[in-house]
Amino acid sequence: MAESKSDIRKRILKIRDGMQPEERERGTILLTERILGHQWFYHCEDFLCFVSYGSEIGTDYLLKEALRQGKRVFVPRVLKDYSKTVMEFYQISSLEELLPGYHGIKEPSGKSEKYVYSQERADKTFMLMPGVAFDCYRNRIGYGKGFYDRYLSDKDGLQLHTLAVGFKCQLVEEIPFAETDIKPYQVICF
Repeated sequence: MAESKSDIRKRILKIRDGMQPEERERGTILLTERILGHQWFYHCEDFLCFVSYGSEIGTDYLLKEALRQGKRVFVPRVLKDYSKTVMEFYQISSLEELLPGYHGIKEPSGKSEKYVYSQERADKTFMLMPGVAFDCYRNRIGYGKGFYDRYLSDKDGLQLHTLAVGFKCQLVEEIPFAETDIKPYQVICF
């Protein structure tokens, strides 16, 4: 019997939370080097990136380098929109402006420019996605709220420039897949 998404999530989070600091730092350095050399990062003008939290692979170096290079950097903010909770991306100019938000994750205030998707800008936009678990078919399990799936559902051009990242311990044999799940275009684990 196949493992459920919930069971996979619990199992992988326990493994990831138990990683040694040296292992975590090594993965973060390898991620940074790989992304800085990636053609999507090199060519992008707009960089949509998660702010690492807890035991996630680190993104601070990437965010700082993207800002240093003059890219427009947008990070997620979770907010209530009528009766549902949604995620939007807001521009930042420094990591110091981020404040604890949804579940204690650092977020922008929401007073800066919001990323507005357009098909014309899609080729100049690159999104780095977090996740809890990944398989070789590019299926991804997040934290169970569907924020990235909903955000990307009507952004076909942006879907072609999405890369999900994590540690090797987050790779699993197979993840159950639903029609509403949006696969990242690439998955890289370190």
